[in-house]
Amino acid sequence: MAQAKSLTIAEFERVLKSISVGRYSARDRAMLLLSFWSGMRVGEIAALKIGDVLSSDGNIKEEIRLKAEQTKGSKGRTVMIGSRLCDELAIYIASIPTINPNSPLFFSQKSNGHFNSNALAQKFRRMFDLTGIDGATSHSGRRTFITHLASKGIGVRVLQSLAGHRSIATTQLYIDVNDEMKRHAVNMI
Repeated sequence: MAQAKSLTIAEFERVLKSISVGRYSARDRAMLLLSFWSGMRVGEIAALKIGDVLSSDGNIKEEIRLKAEQTKGSKGRTVMIGSRLCDELAIYIASIPTINPNSPLFFSQKSNGHFNSNALAQKFRRMFDLTGIDGATSHSGRRTFITHLASKGIGVRVLQSLAGHRSIATTQLYIDVNDEMKRHAVNMI
C-alpha cells in the first residue's frame, strides 16, 4: 500500500481555499489544521472533546492530553499546540453555539452527531479530491507535518515524540525527501 502524499505548501493552501466557503468551513478548517499543524491522526481528531482543547477558564490549551482510548496504540500522549493553531481553534470554538466540555469538538450531521475515524477519513479524502490532489489521504497531514519539520532541521527524536511513535524507524518512514531539502543540504557545505 502506497504511503499518503505529503503536500507542498501550495497544495495545502489550495485545500484551505477550497474549504473556506460553506456551512461548515470553520469546522473543516480546524480539523484540517489539527492534522497538518499538530500531526494528529484522524482517529485522534475524531475522538476530541471540547474539554480536551478548551480549559476551564475559556482559553485554548497549549497541550492536548490524549487518553489511551483516544490514540492508535492505546497509550496516552501529549500533543503540542502551536500559537497559530491555538488562534485557529479559538476562532472555531467561538463558532460553536453551546460549549459543553464533554461534547465532541467536531459535530457531524451523520454518525450520531459526531465524527468517527472512518467518517472523518472520508471527509478528508473528499477535501483532497475536490482540489484534485492525487494520493492525499487522511494521513497526509501527519506526513506533511513531520516532513516540514524535518526540512527545518528538527531532529528525529523530537519528531518521534511529536508524532507519538514508539520507534524512530517509523518516524523516518514519514519523512519525504524533496528537491528543496536536498538543495538546502548541499548549500550547507
